[in-house]
Formats: sequence, structure tokens, C-alpha cells
Amino acid sequence: MATPLYETVAELDQRYVLPVYRRQPIVFVRGAGARLYDDQGNAYLDFLAGIAVCSVGHCHPHLVQRICEQAGTLMHTSNFFLTEPQARLAQRLCALSGMEKAFFCNSGAEACELGIKIARKFANAVKKTPDYEILTLEGSFHGRTMGALSATMQAKYQEPFKPLLPGFRALPRNDLHALRDAFSERTAAILLEPIQGEGGIHPIHDEYLQEARHLCDRYNALLIVDEVQAGFGRTGKWFAYQHAGVLPDVVAVAKGLGGGFPVGACLMRGVATEVLQAGEHGTTYGGNPLACSAALAVIEIIEQENLLENAACVGAYLQGRLRALQSHGAPICEVRGRGLMVGVELTHPVARTVFQKALARRLILNAVSDTVLRIVPPLVITQSDVDESIEVLAAVFQEVSV
Repeated sequence: MATPLYETVAELDQRYVLPVYRRQPIVFVRGAGARLYDDQGNAYLDFLAGIAVCSVGHCHPHLVQRICEQAGTLMHTSNFFLTEPQARLAQRLCALSGMEKAFFCNSGAEACELGIKIARKFANAVKKTPDYEILTLEGSFHGRTMGALSATMQAKYQEPFKPLLPGFRALPRNDLHALRDAFSERTAAILLEPIQGEGGIHPIHDEYLQEARHLCDRYNALLIVDEVQAGFGRTGKWFAYQHAGVLPDVVAVAKGLGGGFPVGACLMRGVATEVLQAGEHGTTYGGNPLACSAALAVIEIIEQENLLENAACVGAYLQGRLRALQSHGAPICEVRGRGLMVGVELTHPVARTVFQKALARRLILNAVSDTVLRIVPPLVITQSDVDESIEVLAAVFQEVSV
């Protein structure tokens, strides 16, 4: 039965909010750890984490404390001035990533946009190749702003907004022959996700990343890695590219970086740090003290609570439990991913039905297509949480298999 709060919020949303989201008929009012609570007090096990955002769980006490302390001291000054949180966060991110410089923004799309701008100016000013190409992968997703959208090789996102930014070329993922054939002196950069998120949780093979690095070195091109969804501990390392032992030239991060607070960053090294001059890029809110303090707190929590190890161990346990369901007749044809970034490919197009039935049982996950479920829980989840989720999924799969 709908509560007065739900009815009020739903009416206001319908009347005043642009209808670009497919809302579920739930109003959440509180979060703690891996749980969300609705306006009727019902607890939901959150295996979506705000789409891989709430990395340290909902309302982690240390994160809340740091945000409150900073909000009571200084929230914004503009980037005309120095602030300690921004400088310290840049230092930490460069140390964790192997990069040399950081630019702060507010979202993953903005971080990818800067990567694209760096590649374009690199081609024009350094390589002096006016007919350059930026290589991307089929099934990729880099954001919804026009530059990032032009690099997002999925027709459902691109078609309504053509013509797009020129100069991008799509390659089949994990095809080494196509990768080698595509590189030339015209190549300015290759932009890729180490695990494709919106594209269906498809890991890019380590050898593919290694070959991309080799080819970038050979042809004087930039390796740009979009770690917006896979990064910041989700795969068991700070950044997913670290599994392959490669070092990109540019790295885009966001989502889990702020643990729920909007913050993004574009990290870079080498020649990528020298391409842009003062005044050629900027943002009003990026790197404000409040956002940077939140991100610093997230780093501290991940380190203090050993969440990289937890993501690796609990992620392996989750994938094992899912494969056990598969072996016992669940309509699963593949379980893939790394750490706590997991995709479940179903044998027939019932992913959205599974999502709805799981939600009715108070388990939150996501269907990225008709056949693929995405599971990206907070990094703080336990094996007990996994067991609870598997119990729900087993019941749901039993229903959809009938």
C-alpha cells in the first residue's frame, strides 16, 4: 500500500522531473552498509550500489564524518585558488595509479571528455596528424555528453543524436588481429574500458590490453583507459588495468571514487600531461574541497578495511555461488567479470523479469540488457550477504524457468 510520502514524491517526480529514467515504485529514505530502506521501513540488499558508486557502502560513518567536517569549514572557492584537499587527493591518486597529474571534475563522462580532448590536441599539436583516428571498442560506454557519446559504440545511445563527433573507429573487443590491423600513424589514441559495464560486463583480456600498450608505444599513440565503473577497488585492485601489468597514458575515474558523493578525475602521465595549456580546459565545481575530502575518506576506508582483498575474495565466492546455480539448472549460460563487477548471461531474454522479481524480494540488481544481469555491490559486502542474494536468485530462477 502506498504511503502518503510515496504518493507525494511520485506526483512531484512525474510533474517536475524530466522523464528520462525508468523509475521503480519505491522511495528510499535511508541507507546503511549494503542495505537501503524504503519509506515503509523495508530493508533491501543493495547489489547495485547506485550503479557501482557506493563503494564503501551507504553512509559509512567515516565518510559521513569527513563530509560534515569539511562542509562546516570550506565547500568551494573556485580553481583560481589552492586548497589542501585537492592537492592531497591528487597526490594519493597519482601514487595509487602510477600517473603523474590529476584533473578533477564531477562525473565519469567529464573525465572521458578530457581524455578525448587530450587525444585530439595530441594528434593536432604533437603528431601533427589532422586526419587522425581515436580507436574505441564495440559495446563500449563512455558517457552521454557529445564527445563521450561519440566514443560509445552502442547504437541505442548514439542514434537519436547523430551526427556525432567525427574521428572515432570501433573495433571488436578482444580481437588481437583487428587491433593490430587498426593501428597506424593516423592513430591518436585508443580509448577502452578494462571491463565493459553498460555493454554487458565483458572483461577485456589482459593480453589485449598489453598489446594495446605495445601498439601505442610503437605508433606514438595514447592508451586511454576508462576506469569509471571498474576502477577504485571493484576488481580487487585499485584499477582494473593493474591486473594486466600495463600503465596507461590517461585514466578516467569517477563513480566509486566519491563513495556516493559526485567526484571524477582524469589522471595522466608523460606527454599527456604536457598537451593542454592554461585556459584550454577547466570546470567550475571540479576538485572542490568537499568532493576531495569525500574521496580522501573513501581511500582511507578502502585501505583501513582491506576492501581490495574483500572485493577479490567475496567476488570469487559470489561467482562460485552463481556457477553452482548454473550447474543446478538455473537459466545461466555464463558468469563473467572480476571481483565485485559481475555479469550473468542468461539463456533466454528474461533479465528484466529477473530484476523485477528480485526487487519484489528486496534484492537490488540490474539488467543491462534482456539477457544480462549486472551485479556491482558495495565493496563491504560479506559472504553472508552473497548467500542471501543467492537464495533470492535461486527462487527467482525457479519461477522464470517454469
